[in-house]
Amino acid sequence: MRKVIYVCTLFVLISFSSRAQGVLGKWHSIDPDTGAKESVIQVYKEGNKLYGKIIEILNEEDKDKTCTECTGKDKNVPIQGLVIVRGLSEEGDEWTGGKVLDPKNGKLYKCYISLESEDKLKLRGYIGFSLIGRTEYWYRVKTDD
Repeated sequence: MRKVIYVCTLFVLISFSSRAQGVLGKWHSIDPDTGAKESVIQVYKEGNKLYGKIIEILNEEDKDKTCTECTGKDKNVPIQGLVIVRGLSEEGDEWTGGKVLDPKNGKLYKCYISLESEDKLKLRGYIGFSLIGRTEYWYRVKTDD
């Protein structure tokens, strides 16, 4: 009986600790045309706001690219190292109220992020209403990736 209680307790603790991880961590972005992994994005908190930075570009040919289409302080900044998710606030099960930068076209969009499953993140970028936009799915980086 003691072993059963121990195993159940261990299972509950592991479940809570992995769920508590939530949206924070490293995620693979996926090329919507090819399905290939494009980059690794570190999602992190500063204060009570959520941000995401491209920490690794996976295609060797793209590693030195800059955000030529961006404006302001992001103009001609290396894409690797660029903060693309900016200032989201937690609202229930999602993070919203911030912006996402598309380094391919230099445009900023309103966005929200939610966890689809422990290893799948939904990012919705949009103009005006969330009905007019695009959804991407990012996948948690595993230690063996």
